[in-house]
Amino acid sequence: MNPERVYTVLLEPHFSEKVAIQGEKSNQYGFKVARDATKAEIKEAVEKLFGVSVDKVTTVNVKGKQKRTFRGVTRKKDWKKAYVSVADGQELDYMVTD
Repeated sequence: MNPERVYTVLLEPHFSEKVAIQGEKSNQYGFKVARDATKAEIKEAVEKLFGVSVDKVTTVNVKGKQKRTFRGVTRKKDWKKAYVSVADGQELDYMVTD
């Protein structure tokens, strides 16, 4: 994979109640990823950026919500979410302190 592509695959960590429960149970983490990212690219990006070994990657395409306004119906953008399972005994550190 192109070295610049590593930094554009993962957009941001995704925090939700479900991700918190999955993290405690089965050592999984959630990310918002690029819509055209593949599972292999996501795995490689997480391994390079965080220095961990990834067991499994699961992806979900999320449809944007529709909102009614006084101007009519608008819709938020669709996005892609990835659940990344990390090997036992390893964890991701989102907050990097210098």
